[in-house]
Amino acid sequence: MANILVVDDELGIRDLLSEILNDEGHNVELAENAAQARAARGRARPDLVLLDIWMPDTDGVTLLKEWSATGLLSMPVIMMSGHATIDTAVEATRIGAQAFLEKPITLQKLLKAVEQGLARESARRVVSGPVAALKVVDLGLETAMTGGMVLPAAHDLGPVGQQSFELDKPLRDARDQFEKAYFEFHLAKEGGSMTRVAEKTGLERTHLYRKLKQLGVDLSRGKRQAGN
Repeated sequence: MANILVVDDELGIRDLLSEILNDEGHNVELAENAAQARAARGRARPDLVLLDIWMPDTDGVTLLKEWSATGLLSMPVIMMSGHATIDTAVEATRIGAQAFLEKPITLQKLLKAVEQGLARESARRVVSGPVAALKVVDLGLETAMTGGMVLPAAHDLGPVGQQSFELDKPLRDARDQFEKAYFEFHLAKEGGSMTRVAEKTGLERTHLYRKLKQLGVDLSRGKRQAGN
């Protein structure tokens, strides 16, 4: 479940997108112009924004530039338009938009773009969160020589707080190792509940299940630890 801001001056579009996204389990906030979008962004950072390009007061590309220049473009933004040119779409992407949807927007394209945007946001949070907190500690001569790094011990990290990561591995292997530890931590914390883990990590359940199978995560581990 994500918090999604829909910005469009057409009432019918706002209502349609809100209905579809609500049915998918997301929380949706609506704005009919740039002023309302600014106010919504000022209250809290949404997980994703669907932003119309052509609006009467300030167009979507201008608002995107404004957010980028002021450091507020910290969430994925998907641009929407029924009249935009290729140049406009390219410009929006260059500024920081993650995708462009042409109106009329089909259900399949909408859900795919939203899923991809939220997946990128989830990956960005993993990189800027736990990984950013990694720091070198006194590992001893042997560990230091192998390029090891550990997560600092913390009362709320449990076993993952003692997890070591070998930094001399290929990037893909090191990333898979971290992601496996990350998901095992959340599975243990949420008692093995896939629904709660999906909500916590920002992934759709089907995508989450495929990811866990790909990483070789023991899905029963969290339930066993919760029962101990």
